[in-house]
Amino acid sequence: MTRLFQLYRFTSDFSARVLRGLVWPPLDLLIRLWLAGIFLASATVKLSNWQTALFLAAHEYPVSWLNPVTAAYVGVSIELGGALLLAGGLLTRYAAALMLILSLVIQLNYIALDSQLFWVAIFGWYAVVGAGPLSLDRMLRRGLSDSALPLVPRIIASSEWTRKTIGPVYLSLLRVWLGAALVLANAPIGDAGRALRAWLPLHAVLALPRAAGVIGGSLLLMGLGTRYVAAGLLILLITRQMMGIPGADPIYTVAALAILLIHGPGRIAVDAFIETVMLRRFPGLSWGSGPLPEGLPRIVIVGAGFGGVACATTLRNVRASITLIDRVNYHLFQPLLYQVATAALSPGDIASPVRTLFRDSHNVRVLLGTVTGVNATKQVVLIGEHAVGYDYLVLGTGAAHSYFGKDHWAPFAPGLKRIEDATEIRRRILTAFEQAEATDDVAERSALLTFLVVGGGPTGVELAGAIAELARFGMDKDFRNFDPSRARIILVQSAPRLLPSFPEQLSARASRALEKLGVEVILGSRVEQIDARGAGLSGTRIAARTVLWAAGVEASPAAKWLHVAADASGRVKVSPDLSVPGLSNVFVIGDAAACNAWHQGPVPGLAPAAKQGGKYVASLIRSRLEGRPSSALFNYRHRGSLATIGRKAAIADFGFIRLWGAPAWWLWGAVHLGSLVGLRNRVSTMINWFWSYLTFGGSARLITGSELDSAGGQTGLASSR
Repeated sequence: MTRLFQLYRFTSDFSARVLRGLVWPPLDLLIRLWLAGIFLASATVKLSNWQTALFLAAHEYPVSWLNPVTAAYVGVSIELGGALLLAGGLLTRYAAALMLILSLVIQLNYIALDSQLFWVAIFGWYAVVGAGPLSLDRMLRRGLSDSALPLVPRIIASSEWTRKTIGPVYLSLLRVWLGAALVLANAPIGDAGRALRAWLPLHAVLALPRAAGVIGGSLLLMGLGTRYVAAGLLILLITRQMMGIPGADPIYTVAALAILLIHGPGRIAVDAFIETVMLRRFPGLSWGSGPLPEGLPRIVIVGAGFGGVACATTLRNVRASITLIDRVNYHLFQPLLYQVATAALSPGDIASPVRTLFRDSHNVRVLLGTVTGVNATKQVVLIGEHAVGYDYLVLGTGAAHSYFGKDHWAPFAPGLKRIEDATEIRRRILTAFEQAEATDDVAERSALLTFLVVGGGPTGVELAGAIAELARFGMDKDFRNFDPSRARIILVQSAPRLLPSFPEQLSARASRALEKLGVEVILGSRVEQIDARGAGLSGTRIAARTVLWAAGVEASPAAKWLHVAADASGRVKVSPDLSVPGLSNVFVIGDAAACNAWHQGPVPGLAPAAKQGGKYVASLIRSRLEGRPSSALFNYRHRGSLATIGRKAAIADFGFIRLWGAPAWWLWGAVHLGSLVGLRNRVSTMINWFWSYLTFGGSARLITGSELDSAGGQTGLASSR
């Protein structure tokens, strides 16, 4: 019984989180827009023929306590103003309350219809609970609740109290009302049923088969298995509608059932009673608030990158104590980091606070700190002198720049892995243009306007293309003493072609696209020296004040922490299930792992690979915790490779399909926009991209950070930190 209840509660809570987080925001907006459209259309018709509106108010649906003219003005005002406020989600409770009153007046004084009863029910819901996340009320609530406006904080506090206290009760009443309608519409109606007829939408719920209506309605009346019953009735209604089975228009019933499916049965229900009894008898079944129960399995995840976040997200509903550790407090979308470096996006557009991602996951604790080691014998992760114990450990610590033993080049050629790297590169690029404007030395200006990118992989190609577009299109009218389009962008690759991981045909197209932008592509050439004045390439000296490194990476010191074997890049040689050999409870994912799980070959260091690894390890740990057989060995599924060269060019390789040019560029934008974490980041990035595309303007051309030294060189990353 306990196991069954635990499974029921888990599936119910998990589905509720998913529905409230993903389904309810757009559904709430659609319901509000739908109702607003009905009343807005009515107001428009009346305003277009005011004499008819006055006649209707006087003769068709008169209100005994208002004269016809006043009633007409009040009615149209509520229809027009209430509809606009409801659609925007502004002052939603008050607009809904007025529209509820108007709906009651229409129902009682004009023609009684099922649709108007649903209006009353749904407007009552919004009057009590308010609008969902996609509304102005939600956007402004936090700021207004802490504002100095008279009475506003108290009004918002009272609204919140109403939502939390009265909302569950209203939800129960809505459920009982709909359940009674389903039963009485499909069962023989006695005297009691006839008495209730005026307040139940009997005609609308006849869209369901009689047996389903009686059984489903009875369960809704009791509040037993409410979410499952609502889901079943919804599926049945939609299926019948798609099959064209005759019946009443089910849209109102669908809206009411959707509210019950997403928000549950309310406070007065058998579901709530059973849950209360079971949690009192077995308090360890849930940790809805307060401290976690003692003795839960401890899962520690190091790294809030793609793999770490995917792992923690998959485990957020598992009965375990999860600790997510990272040295920064945000999750970074690295594929767009080069756009921050070239002033196309702001750092906040591609980063999301980790705590925000897991604020609703009570079993996930986020720690800010730099891991200094792992003691596998004692099963602790070391953060300086602080030790964090674990039963399962997942290392998703990523990779850093590799200068192939030439670490003294780092101050003169920054790589691109962190936000700090991107803002430093942005500072160097923009400062070079500013210095070129200020100097009269032709040779120095030429060196300042020479940008050398080392490495012809995706990062190098994207950086070179973005710098070329910035110089040739974004700054064409910003300077007076020189032409920014004359800037020299050089891309150096030691291999015989760019983008070696792509098919040769696409590599050639990428090279031609770069050359069309004015980028000089140098292949088969190695960097021999980098300093503050430029770089040496295979015996040739290039004077370049800005050198950027995109040539190589090395894994984090995870292998050293664990004292296990690593490959040439420092990645841990993991087992086929991503565990560390000899340490079955320690897993390594993402760029820190060397795994041959892609057609018996190495898994690439891509974001999708890290995500898949994180989800796989989470499912493996969950299986072990629940005593189930472990899943199959990790198998990386390659979804395709994408790289962009400019505002109209990109390449895409999906194996059986290869794209280039504008189609690949649009696909690249859609994929990256959809992969960003958080609605705000997606909307902000989309707006910035759209504006930059139309105006050739960058959104974040700010020079921040350290200044140039007196010798004319640049203070590097190592010395500035």
